[in-house]
Amino acid sequence: MTRLDDKLARIRAGADKRTDFIIADAKDPDMGPGLHAMGPARLPEGSPPRLQTREEFLKSIEAVIGQDVVDVMLTSVSNLEKLVERNAFAGSGVKPAIRANDTTDVWRHRGATHHHHPSRPFRTASLARVKALTDLGLYSITFTNDLDADHASLEAFRSFREDAAANGFSYFLEVFNPNVDTNLDSESVPAFVNDAIVRCLAGLTEAERPKFLKIAYNGPKALDELASYDPSLVVGVLGGGAGTTRDCFELIYQAQKYGARVALFGRKINLAESPLDIVRLMRAVSDGALTPCEAVEDYHDALGRKGLKPTRAFADDREITEAVLLHG
Repeated sequence: MTRLDDKLARIRAGADKRTDFIIADAKDPDMGPGLHAMGPARLPEGSPPRLQTREEFLKSIEAVIGQDVVDVMLTSVSNLEKLVERNAFAGSGVKPAIRANDTTDVWRHRGATHHHHPSRPFRTASLARVKALTDLGLYSITFTNDLDADHASLEAFRSFREDAAANGFSYFLEVFNPNVDTNLDSESVPAFVNDAIVRCLAGLTEAERPKFLKIAYNGPKALDELASYDPSLVVGVLGGGAGTTRDCFELIYQAQKYGARVALFGRKINLAESPLDIVRLMRAVSDGALTPCEAVEDYHDALGRKGLKPTRAFADDREITEAVLLHG
């Protein structure tokens, strides 16, 4: 049993506390956007800007694992292989996971237009080969209200589940909002996504179901509707864009308030001036030790102590800028 398993067991039994909220770090941008999504290298002031190298990115992952605050570390297979070789997870309670598929809507290369088309299923990772590294992966689906595209995605999901069962592999399921025009108005999209999730899981046995869900936060009503429908289905939210520091903490706070039990954030951690402080304060907010506003103040105090220049002034960084969070 890992820390993740313990928390999931208490959540499903209805015996969880605030401290059982699951936090995952998504360090898998090389599986979608590619090199440019590694983020800027953290260099001495005055140095020419550049992107992180793979080695620098691996070290940033190791630092978060060593902090031992997050419950899951999601990476590409190639980077997890390197981390395992370095014994990066030894002595920590962090569960390694890999991105098990890389659908076309996450192919956001510089100059590319793949993501402007309905999502198509695709898998690079081999479960048989990756099983030596971990038994947990993220599987992603994007429903688009396009019959042929959604049918192909569900066929690929069925094939993945058969492969996972054959290899003793578990997964958590990511469901993105549609990446193209769906002929639905914006208010109908959350309901469409919730219905698509319930429909695609309804034909699964308990053994086939995902460990938990990762979805976009579409506001209090949509999240509460899905989380309340079946308490045994553990619902989590994805982080989306980098946003302000307040956006990061507010999303944790609101998601937990309306039924989420997991937060899986990528850019909100990777692009922060001090990723370890962001993670520390995400946990403080989810534990109820700090409010989102108090956490922003703590974060800026930490930046000052470390001599790190904030990207935004404190007054700007404590503002909510993501529209879905404004009415929570």
